Amino acid sequence: MSSLRDFLKVYWPLAVIALGGVLLALILMDPAPPKKIRFSAGPEDGAYYAFAERYQRLLGEQGVEVILIETAGSIDNLRMLEDNDVDVGLVQGGLARPADANELRSLGGLFPEPFWVFVGQDVQAENFGALRSSRVSIGGSGSGSRILAIQLQAEYGGDWLETTRLDLSGNEAADALMNGDLDAAVFAASIQAPYIERLLDTPNVRLLPFERAPALARRMQALSAVTLLRGVVNLGDDIPSTDIPLVAPVAQLVVNKHLHPAIEALLIDAASQIHSEGTLLAEAGIYPDPDITDLPVSEQARRYYQDGPSFLRRYFSFDVANFLERAWVLAIPLLTLLFPLVRAAPPIYRWRVRRKIYVWYADIRDLERRGRSAEGEEARDKVLEDLERLQAEIGQVEVPLSYTDDLYRLRSHVEFVKQLVRNRNPVKVAG
Repeated sequence: MSSLRDFLKVYWPLAVIALGGVLLALILMDPAPPKKIRFSAGPEDGAYYAFAERYQRLLGEQGVEVILIETAGSIDNLRMLEDNDVDVGLVQGGLARPADANELRSLGGLFPEPFWVFVGQDVQAENFGALRSSRVSIGGSGSGSRILAIQLQAEYGGDWLETTRLDLSGNEAADALMNGDLDAAVFAASIQAPYIERLLDTPNVRLLPFERAPALARRMQALSAVTLLRGVVNLGDDIPSTDIPLVAPVAQLVVNKHLHPAIEALLIDAASQIHSEGTLLAEAGIYPDPDITDLPVSEQARRYYQDGPSFLRRYFSFDVANFLERAWVLAIPLLTLLFPLVRAAPPIYRWRVRRKIYVWYADIRDLERRGRSAEGEEARDKVLEDLERLQAEIGQVEVPLSYTDDLYRLRSHVEFVKQLVRNRNPVKVAG
């Protein structure tokens, strides 16, 4: 029991320092990532919303709740990101302003969003520029489709009537076109958007080509030229019946720059699962792409695209990996501090145990001196009595088994002094 007390006396300061270091590390380490984020998802019937639901499911599997916010489209998404009303959103390429780079970051381009121009079968138009006097829906005021449509109208030049800027969008615009209430409907949307799939498969609706797509892509930096290959929509029915050149911005995943890096990593991981599959317009493995953006790419995204998921994320759950990633920065200085303390503890422990033994030698030496100088039987007996008492006290000392030899050596030295005093002839005083 005594040895246990000695052990605790030596090591409890070390345990207190270690505990204090751990608490300090927990206080100073980076904050834990949020368990809930807001996702600006576009209109509920659009491709953005469908993709956002897939992000919601994948992040939910990691314990992060994603709240989907329905909006009018990319312009609304950008505005809400700028105002910090949401944490992440899907945004059409080419819409960000230079000032947006101060607060927003891109996690990469995700998929091409062709500029689709669908017209009724009876509409006499062979290209977008022929619709200057038609009834054309170009999307709501918060949509990227509307912005891009107006920019393209300017590129084609001429006078465009107000009827070419109607604000129907999504399924509503597709229904109006198929019912004959519109001459044309335009969309900047993924080929996976439900209304795009529906219009591509509708016999009385035509998709107009952009024969000068490469030229438009050169003139407008946000656009690239893509081709909808013959038969790619429906091979059996030969839809489309010819290759159709199109122009397309690339949708990107945009976050507020203050979003926790661990959440960014989760979003990029989800984006890789969702968008690397390939589409009818892009081969597998092309997206996500950090080089097709009009906003600065976050540092976390750059590291992810270069090195992949972190070592810890490959082998641990999100919560555990994130905790270890945040803790290791402070663990190194903490271990550096504890290492010399751990090395110093055993010598201190040995010193404390041996001190319990060696402290008695001062008394033994004093009693030996008194015994040697004792004059008379009474003085010698007093020294022997003190030695007996000292021997009894030493008999109560407890030390670890490994130090027993030192304790028995002490007892033998007491016995030696007793014999020395007993055998010493008392000094006789001459009468």
